[in-house]
Parts: sequence; structure tokens; C-alpha cells
Amino acid sequence: MSSTVTPTQTPTQNPSLPEKKEERRLALREWLTTLPAQELLLETMRPASADASFRQFYRIDTKSGNSLIAVDAPPATENSAAYIKVADLFRQMNLSVPEIFAQDLTQGFLLVSDMGQHTYAHVLNNDTAHKLYLEAIDSLILLQTQSQPDVLPEYDRAFLLRELNIFTEWYIGKHLGVTLTETQTKTLDKVFEHLITSAMAQPQVFVHRDFHSRNLLWMDKGNPGIVDFQDAVYGPLTYDLVSLLRDAYVQWDEEMVLDWAIRYWEKAKRAGLPVPTDIDNFYRDFEWMGLQRHLKILGIFSRLSHRDGKDTYLADIPTVMEYIRKTSHRYKELVPLLRLLDELENTAPQVGYTF
Repeated sequence: MSSTVTPTQTPTQNPSLPEKKEERRLALREWLTTLPAQELLLETMRPASADASFRQFYRIDTKSGNSLIAVDAPPATENSAAYIKVADLFRQMNLSVPEIFAQDLTQGFLLVSDMGQHTYAHVLNNDTAHKLYLEAIDSLILLQTQSQPDVLPEYDRAFLLRELNIFTEWYIGKHLGVTLTETQTKTLDKVFEHLITSAMAQPQVFVHRDFHSRNLLWMDKGNPGIVDFQDAVYGPLTYDLVSLLRDAYVQWDEEMVLDWAIRYWEKAKRAGLPVPTDIDNFYRDFEWMGLQRHLKILGIFSRLSHRDGKDTYLADIPTVMEYIRKTSHRYKELVPLLRLLDELENTAPQVGYTF
């Protein structure tokens, strides 16, 4: 979900336009012809997956009977150098991430290992979920226990606020078409301050930043395969856990989420992570972190639609809004957000998409 698109990009520069995609696909194919050691069967090149960013992925068979993934990551919008850095970092931790066989950072092309065709989103159901989530939690703890400061960018106060402002600009301003009053702005700012203060008070660890069902791959062994990690940072302990358990694309009963969160908390304590000793305090941190993330997601989904023409993400807004409302209802400090959302729904122009 995270997107590194620059705010100043205009539709005419959008590399997701069909002609730009085809132009880059041909350039990528030409680059692949310079890699004879990989024994690629270029005639088998086909789309591998969709992405919220401007990246394109292609699966290509090899003469040995395997397949590899060619990545087109336009340099104007995507940070392939960060992807390579984090891939190396995570691989050293024994996490399952793609191996990089070739790179051209000038053009924004990569050739990486194929970790499979099935994401968690494809295979999660009531029979598989418990095992897969516990495996993802184990990987998350493995990541967190090896965290160090000054390796990845800091998920600091300014960073968290910039993300929350995506909600204000794109969901409230562009999607709902509402300009906040001075009183409404103060209400929202106060909620933002609660969320940021809570996040900054948490222990700081390595954070994937998009650790959810579409970025985790089901594999024969070594579950989960982890992708889309180029935006990794050093930040709040609960961020990736809430990304996993309160997924914008897959929703579970509260009892199941609580059970998995407690299992994480118990495993984290045994692993020596500095989680709160009181489970209620931990779960409050978890919920408030989720609210920060979900407000950002509303903004990003709106931006993907209104700026980038990716309207399919609007269908996921009701799930995210349900998370926001339930969390806001449970804490007195956050109830003003619930009232503000009611006001915004009543004042938003009744055109376009409604939820």
C-alpha cells in the first residue's frame, strides 16, 4: 500500500499510463537480453502481480525449468536502492526474501528469485489462518529481535504526522470534498497528537511498514516469503503486528485478533523484546497504532483513486473505516474522532462514492 510517488507528479507524467507501461516493458525485455547467464525464456514473459505503486512485475521461465521475476520500478517514483539494501539486511536475518540476481538502478530494473504465486491473501481461510499467522508472527519477532538504530530511516514524529496528513488532504479534502472548520481542525490535531505520542513512546524496532496478506507469500517451506519491504524503517513495536492482524484486505473476528495479539505478546516477552508487562497496555498501544495506520490508509486509498486512477482500492475503504470507528469508540481520548467522522459524513457532498 505504501507508495513513494512524489506529490508533484501530474497525470501526464504518470508512468502507469498504458503507453508508458508498454514502453518500459519493451525496455525491460531489452535489458533482460543482456543477461545470458540466467538462461531466460523471454517468450514466456507475462505479468506476475499487481501493485499499488508504479512497479510492474513479470514472471519469466528459465531453461532449467524454474522461473524468475523481472521488476520494472521507475526511478522517478520507486527506490530500488532501498529495496536492495533492505533485501540484503533481511536475508542476513534468515528471513525469506527474494534473491537479487541482476540490477540496473539507472533504468529501474531488477531480476529476482520467484518465491511463488500465492500470497497469504490467496490461501487464508478458517483452516489455514492460525498456522500461517503464527508463522508470520515468528518471522516478525525474528526481525524485531535483530533491530538496531541508525540502520534504517527513523519513523519519527514528523514522519508519522506526514502520514496522518495524507488522511486530511486526500480522504477529507479530495474524496469527501470537505474543508475543515477551525474547530474541526483542532479536534483532529488533538487526536493526531494522542496517536503520535503513543507511537513514539513504544519500543523502537525494525518495521516492514506493509506487513500484511498481500505482501506475505505462501511457500512450501520458510513461510512467509516477504516482499514489498523497500519502505522499511526503525519505528514502533506494534506497527507491523497491527498491519498483519488488522489488514485492510482481510478481516477477522475480534476474538481471533486478540488471541493472535496475545500469542505475539507472549512470544515477544520470551524473545526478550521490551513489550509492556501488562497486556492491556500492550493492546492499547496496538489499537492506537492501528488507528494511525488506518487513517493513513484511507488517505492513500483516496489518493490512489483520485490521483492515480486506481479506483479498485475504494472498495476496501469500508473495512478500514470499520476498524477506525470501533477503535475510536473504545477510548475516551479518541471519541472526538468518531464525532468528527459523523459530522464529515453529514456535510460531504452527496456525489461520487459513498460508504
